[in-house]
Amino acid sequence: MLNKTYPYYLANRPQTSKTMLDVRDKYSGKLATRVAVPDVKATGKAIAAAVKAARPMREFKPWARQAVLQHCVARFSERRDELAEALCIEAGKPIRDAAGEVTRLIETFRIAAEEAVRINGETINLELASRLDGYHGYTRRVPLGPVSFITPFNFPLNLVAHKVAPAIAAGCPFVLKPAEKTPIGALIIGEVLAETDLPKGAFSILTLDGAHATPLVEDERFKLLSFTGGQIGWDLKARAGRKKVVLELGGNAACIVDADQGPKLDKVVERLVFGAFYQSGQSCIGVQRIYAHADIYDALKRKLVAATRKLKAGDPKDKNVFLGPMIDEAAAERLHGWILEAKKAGGKVLCGGKRNGNMLDATLMEGVPKDAKASRQEAFGPFALLAPYRKFDEAIAMVNDSDYGLQAGIFTDSLDHAMRAWNELEQGGVVVNDIPSFRVDNMPYGGIKLSGLGREGIRYAIEDMTELRLMVMRESA
Repeated sequence: MLNKTYPYYLANRPQTSKTMLDVRDKYSGKLATRVAVPDVKATGKAIAAAVKAARPMREFKPWARQAVLQHCVARFSERRDELAEALCIEAGKPIRDAAGEVTRLIETFRIAAEEAVRINGETINLELASRLDGYHGYTRRVPLGPVSFITPFNFPLNLVAHKVAPAIAAGCPFVLKPAEKTPIGALIIGEVLAETDLPKGAFSILTLDGAHATPLVEDERFKLLSFTGGQIGWDLKARAGRKKVVLELGGNAACIVDADQGPKLDKVVERLVFGAFYQSGQSCIGVQRIYAHADIYDALKRKLVAATRKLKAGDPKDKNVFLGPMIDEAAAERLHGWILEAKKAGGKVLCGGKRNGNMLDATLMEGVPKDAKASRQEAFGPFALLAPYRKFDEAIAMVNDSDYGLQAGIFTDSLDHAMRAWNELEQGGVVVNDIPSFRVDNMPYGGIKLSGLGREGIRYAIEDMTELRLMVMRESA
């Protein structure tokens, strides 16, 4: 069971407030818990505390940072069921998927703990000419200083972890604003961090609304802003000033199914269905566009429709449920409207297409015009479209005909096609023989075009939160 109320965290300490935010069960709509909301002065205090903590965090030794992260791993493991239940309630995530996200939370902190003690520099040969005899160069990585994070609702644990864990490993104090709809996971992380001996001011977790989060974007004392969310990220970048900015802004991921996959269609379909409808499609790398070779298109379509119709929808607390609610009715209504628009423009609904409140059927369509919102924009819901191709060049062009470029997938036995996909697809990542939804928490993750800039993944995030410092040494005469 969730607590009746949760505090926010200011300079490592829990804080209560007279103003409370209601957090609702996304399936039943009932009040699940209430969260303390910071007053107008709290953000300034949090930033000032982070600035003051910059030196203590820089001097907090790598082994000590590792110990904090290892403590988190142990405590998250002990509280696994509680964390999964919180996800299921606040995000409407099916309980099996919620348990999987808790596992990834633990893995992300474990990876960060390992990386905390191997943030290394290098030796640089400077003796490139006789005039440089006796000169040597050395680099090391040092923390940037205070950093700010803004996270979305769809992975309330793991997307927070991908910012918080590298910050601790790097030695950067941070201020975090979790999503208003799903703040509980971040606050439980804060509760565990408060058990450690992190320097005072090392972290604050503020349950702010967007209107009151402006200082996290604009305050020049922050050295980096890391934002995961929608296209508003580009506006935040424009307002961020001289600080580093990392943006992960979603996509409309495509997957190619090559002609040679006929004997393997059952396995391909299993992965496509998972990628398209896992956690109601509310994933930046959820499968939205499926391009199959004409020779196998009809067979793939038939199997996809049959598998999609078998998905059980309903209360996410039921272990047999695969498809839970979308985050709210407005999100479901938006995507349902796109489906109706695509249908009116000539698209055919193969299965699904109906909505009841924030429950939207798992929906497959074909014949969707390429300029339809359901094709061009990010569906971020239980929807995928199918289209055939005949030549591989055509498939490449269809994937690239997008304003987004986060990740793409290709199922093929052809090494040539796999390499061409890697070389020619305009994506941050290409996944061969699996769906674009595949992600391991130590790999570089991020996109191009409207999908954002910069890379997540623990080591890559640590590099963003540190800067190289050079020392040149000349041997004594």
